[in-house]
Amino acid sequence: MPSESALKIDADHLRRDAFLYVRQSSLRQVFENTESTQRQYALRERAVALGWPIERVHVIDSDLGQSGAQAQGRDGFQHLVTEVALGHAGIVLGLEVSRLARNNADWHRLLELAALSHTLILDEDGVYDPAHFNDRLLLGLKGTMSEAELHILRSRLQGGILNKARRGELEIPLPIGLTYDGLGRVVLDPDRQVQDTVRLLFDVFDAVGSACAVVRRLRAQQVLFPRRIRRGIGKGDLLWGSIDVSRVLQILHNPRYAGAFVYGRSRTGCNAQLHPVQRVVGQKDWKVLIRDAHPGYIDWPQFERNALRLRQNLGFAPGERGRMPREGQALLQGRVLCGKCGARMRVHYEALGAGLRAYYRCSEEVVRRAGKPCQAVHGPAVDAAVSALLLQTVAPAAIEVALAVQDEIAQRIGQAAERRQAQLERARYEAELARRRYAKVDPDNRLVADALEADWNHRLRELDALQQLQDRQRQSDETQLDDAARQRIAELTSDFPRVWNDARTSAQERKRMLALLVEDVTLVAGPSIAVHVRWRGGHTQSLSVDKPRPIAQIRKTPCEVVKLIDEWLDASTDRQVAARLNEQGHRNWKGQSFTSRTVMSVRRAYRLRSRFERLRAHGMLTGQEMAEQLGVSSTTIHQLGRKGVLARHLYGNHHRCLYEPPNGGQLVRGVGGRYTSHCASFIPAQPSTQGAV
Repeated sequence: MPSESALKIDADHLRRDAFLYVRQSSLRQVFENTESTQRQYALRERAVALGWPIERVHVIDSDLGQSGAQAQGRDGFQHLVTEVALGHAGIVLGLEVSRLARNNADWHRLLELAALSHTLILDEDGVYDPAHFNDRLLLGLKGTMSEAELHILRSRLQGGILNKARRGELEIPLPIGLTYDGLGRVVLDPDRQVQDTVRLLFDVFDAVGSACAVVRRLRAQQVLFPRRIRRGIGKGDLLWGSIDVSRVLQILHNPRYAGAFVYGRSRTGCNAQLHPVQRVVGQKDWKVLIRDAHPGYIDWPQFERNALRLRQNLGFAPGERGRMPREGQALLQGRVLCGKCGARMRVHYEALGAGLRAYYRCSEEVVRRAGKPCQAVHGPAVDAAVSALLLQTVAPAAIEVALAVQDEIAQRIGQAAERRQAQLERARYEAELARRRYAKVDPDNRLVADALEADWNHRLRELDALQQLQDRQRQSDETQLDDAARQRIAELTSDFPRVWNDARTSAQERKRMLALLVEDVTLVAGPSIAVHVRWRGGHTQSLSVDKPRPIAQIRKTPCEVVKLIDEWLDASTDRQVAARLNEQGHRNWKGQSFTSRTVMSVRRAYRLRSRFERLRAHGMLTGQEMAEQLGVSSTTIHQLGRKGVLARHLYGNHHRCLYEPPNGGQLVRGVGGRYTSHCASFIPAQPSTQGAV
């Protein structure tokens, strides 16, 4: 065998360098399986024996602790492949094929490049030339066996783990609130404060129904949540701090809190960059699910209800309910179904003056299939109809609802007070423990004594801060549950509509109350809006809502008002017509009183003849025309009109008028310089009391 290996090595191979690849699959193997590492490094002597100088034998050991299942992340293997492809390598040394690669794709790529560059491959059994068919066939078989070996090892390990998991005996890291006892059984955390805090989280979620609302409630009540250090310095220590939304979601989605043993909730896959990622699988795809395997904080039906509520809070997934109540004024947000396609309708707000107007729109076709929207419904009209139906239905039970709310508030405040009291007791215990430690220290050992004294002072400051917080929160709770507050709640129970319509009742609270009674609302837009309400329990009710009139019809003046204006313009001006309309109680579309400008706008919109046009049609003359007929100035005509000598008719303000024609008569100078007329329609001149001029 050595002679055959030496025959494969020629001067061209010796002219190039030798590369030794060293790899161990994990850091644990690097530190524990040192013999395997030494055997790999010993291959340098094999290269020297075959003719390569020691200085031209390059060792690539940067992949120690890296798995060979794939080339991604193995910088040393990538460097080796590059050197082979560039023709710099005369021989590649590895203890066995599995050290180079356990993946056929990576292994055959290396063989292909080695065959093209005439590079030899050496393992513990001999030297191979990938350019020769028999050697390449043998190397391919070794690569396949190496990959199969990895599969067999993995299958054995996974089989043992799965078999133990099916019996519920596999030890998996437990979430906060659960721990293993001395016999390896899962029990509740012996720390009473930890148990009560975890139970409080589930109780709050059952009341508010949202992870974000749980975080807001716990932070508002100054409740801290525990966590344990899992590894490193201080492993197993209990820490207390504020909780965030992701932590709440992890707890609510964890079936261990329901007393169930679960294995296989996630699976390992690869992303586009071939990096391993964890993918969550559905409950039906879990490998092991054993209910009631150990004590829990909730039962399995409650866990499933919590999971359903969390799915309903996701958003606008097909067939799912909308989000938790938000700040918008749309009462039916997340509970409206399209009566045409059956999809959930979204809320769309449009600016209207200084506020927003809500519309319920079905955009399922637009979002999913780039189609046209099914329908859009005016929100305030539907909200008002459903609100009236809700008040009509709920009014008889208003007292019971208010009393239940009062009891819930009292229970909530009591639970928060218990948690704060537990935190205070823990702080007292830690302060007392620090005092005892300080009391037992040797006074001569000042370094230790100073450290223990500083720790004692720190615990005392924490205790004082918690005590002050407890006192402030107790005063706040007493103001919420004092006799005056209870009396106000009792008064509100007698008038539920007033509570519902009160401006201090937020839109979110209305939506919460609606969600307790209404499952969903189906809308169908037509000549009128058909509203089908499905109550909790399956009972349904239907009603019809008139569509809001277009703004053009809203602004349109009623026909009876237009008719009155047309009649009164024969004998009245625009201002006089407006006064008569206001006297009879008519108003415009804004609910405002009529003015001369409003009457003028209506007259022009409906093409009614003005007062001026009507007078001209009856032969009335302007002041200038009257002056030309009588041979006097227009000023004289206007003076005579104001004095009543000439009959005039107003068509605008006090200065805009037309005069009746003189019927062929003429003005003559009379006694006292006054003008008289021979026309019967004119007012005769009165005799002067002064002497003749």
